[in-house]
Amino acid sequence: MDREKLVDELAELCGIIPEYHDIWGKPRSVSCETKEALLRAMGYDTGSAEGLRSAIEGIRRKRDHALIEPVMVVSVGNQPPLLPIRLPLDDGLTDAAVRCTVTDEEGRREVTDVRLDRAPAAGEAGGGFREVAIPNRVDRGIGYYDVRVDVTAAGRSLSGRMRLIITPERCYLPPGLTEGGRTWGLAVNLYALRSGRDQGVGDLTDLKDLIEWVGGELGGGFVAINPLHSITNQSPYGISPYSPVSRLYSNLIYIDILRVEDVFASERARAVMESPGFLRELHRVREAGLVDYEAVARLKRVVLDAAFLSFYELHYLAMTERGEEFRRYLSSEGRALQDYATFMALYEHFSASGLHHWKDWPTEYRSPETEEVKTFKERHEPEVVFHEYLQWLIDQQLDDVSRKAGDSGMVVGLYRDLAVGSLAAGSDVWANQGIFAPEVDVGAPPDDFNPKGQNWGFPPLIPERLREQGYEFFVQLIRKNLRRAGALRIDHALGLFRLFWIPRGAAPDEGAYVGYPHEDLLRIIALESVRNRAVIVAEDLGTMSEGVREALQRFGMLSFRLFYFERDYSTGEFLPPEAYPAMAITSTTTHDLPTLSGFWAGRDIEVKKRLHMYPDEEAFRSELRRRESDRARILRALRDAGLLPGADTALFPVMTEELCLAIYRFLGMTPSKLLMVNLDDVLGTLDQQNLPGTIDEYPNWRRKTPLTLEEMRGMGLFRRIAGIRG
Repeated sequence: MDREKLVDELAELCGIIPEYHDIWGKPRSVSCETKEALLRAMGYDTGSAEGLRSAIEGIRRKRDHALIEPVMVVSVGNQPPLLPIRLPLDDGLTDAAVRCTVTDEEGRREVTDVRLDRAPAAGEAGGGFREVAIPNRVDRGIGYYDVRVDVTAAGRSLSGRMRLIITPERCYLPPGLTEGGRTWGLAVNLYALRSGRDQGVGDLTDLKDLIEWVGGELGGGFVAINPLHSITNQSPYGISPYSPVSRLYSNLIYIDILRVEDVFASERARAVMESPGFLRELHRVREAGLVDYEAVARLKRVVLDAAFLSFYELHYLAMTERGEEFRRYLSSEGRALQDYATFMALYEHFSASGLHHWKDWPTEYRSPETEEVKTFKERHEPEVVFHEYLQWLIDQQLDDVSRKAGDSGMVVGLYRDLAVGSLAAGSDVWANQGIFAPEVDVGAPPDDFNPKGQNWGFPPLIPERLREQGYEFFVQLIRKNLRRAGALRIDHALGLFRLFWIPRGAAPDEGAYVGYPHEDLLRIIALESVRNRAVIVAEDLGTMSEGVREALQRFGMLSFRLFYFERDYSTGEFLPPEAYPAMAITSTTTHDLPTLSGFWAGRDIEVKKRLHMYPDEEAFRSELRRRESDRARILRALRDAGLLPGADTALFPVMTEELCLAIYRFLGMTPSKLLMVNLDDVLGTLDQQNLPGTIDEYPNWRRKTPLTLEEMRGMGLFRRIAGIRG
């Protein structure tokens, strides 16, 4: 077999998809060079035919000869009556005793003993192994179970472990959304909110006040926000909520320092906040037109540092009730928070010397498992505990937000957002290196909005490694982001099926799709959704493989439908309201796309032209012509729906309140369960929050709302939009 065929065989075993169809329906074949680069990132030797053969044999041996699978994910209504194990075809194991111990999450154990000669055999597995089936209960409840199998005979022993995950059939849906129930909510970028008391950025108190207003006076069912993930807060690369240090933990800038009791218990913290320098800088960041992440983080950090010292001495070391409450939080978070806090302390330590990526740190600090890292944690305990303390404060303030949503009678409540990946230089990758593929970036192939494709700049999870660890990282990821939430949006949910891998340094169109165990992942999401009583929204936009939306619907996840994209593509006309699915959330736009006012004015086209993002003048002119046609199509769709009769583009040279309201009324006529109203649309904002393909050429993730929360309450358009769905 020649080398290229060996590469193809290994690539197939590792889930690399050899061909895909782009958004225009054109088939794209993956080159041998791309396959080799992705295989190397997975940890395989592709330098020789011998290395490739060894990798292929190793994968097959591990899959075929393991005593028991590392993980099994099944629905509660389809539990297997038999658990298969594989035993060597060895005369010495003929009279073996097989013990299967199943332990639930409460530590309760069930033990099943089977003699090999009486065990029902499933047949020959090949390669000198035999499959043996162990009787299994089929009435367990949903949850996570540890299965241990021990085989003993004639002085020999074999053992293996499996994680058994039993899941519901579908995700949670609250009573208010069943049987035709619908609601609406407001989508905001939390960092952008301004108020009469803000600290340079929207925070969790602003969010709580917004929820009280939307859920109470306006009768909305949810408030949707951007990801709260931990980021470095350093411009230009460390401010995107979709490029996090960690997806498990949150950004300190969202803490309202005025609602931290330790701030007022600390004389030093109070002195800092009353100092002229602090007050001047606070005034500057509040009045600035754009969010200054570094300055806001610095201001909050100096106050929280002082508050923590007070807490550490008066409560943590003194073992007061408040200190014990914090220790209980640490216990509930476990190893994940320890690793995150240790990483952040190390990051601050080494960043002071200009070493910002953990791969540039001394070798002995590049893993959480080394003795040097353990010694660092002991010697720098206050610094490590400080970062744990910040997450505790965020958790407490999020709890206040969640309670306010409940008190306001919201059908859904807080709608959170989960980014699709974590930065290679961040804590998630540092603490879980075995399951990430280095030297690869995740992105997307070329499409209409991004003709050169996209590179999102973070490494992907390796599907087989994730499975080998029983999906633990994925479970934690979903669970922690569902905390205090009534809904969770899974960014780029298509990545649960296949993810576009780009070799480091290559162009996006040189990438390839890698398949993922989507059935297992969707079942785990359903389990965490039901346990946390939270709706799941699957962002299903982009180049899509066959059967994706059907699978998401089968698991009760809401599709993400945007007005801009819901068309009959044979004619370009916008679909009527009745064509939208019921199991969906519908809206006009996202942070990566033009606002309604920006779309109508062609502001995004103008900005791209100014930044030389079109290959030539004709491409620019062509998009202007398409936009003009789209404006006319929108008005036709509104007229056909009985809205704005007789209107034409001459009557609406710019987006008006009347036209904005008509578009949202159009979406309100759809059967979709959730209608998401974008705050930027209501406020008439021209510029979108993020312009893909730019870094510091455009003020991504920094734009503040033109009005404060208090001023918004006086806008009649909010009350008119609130009436769309009663």
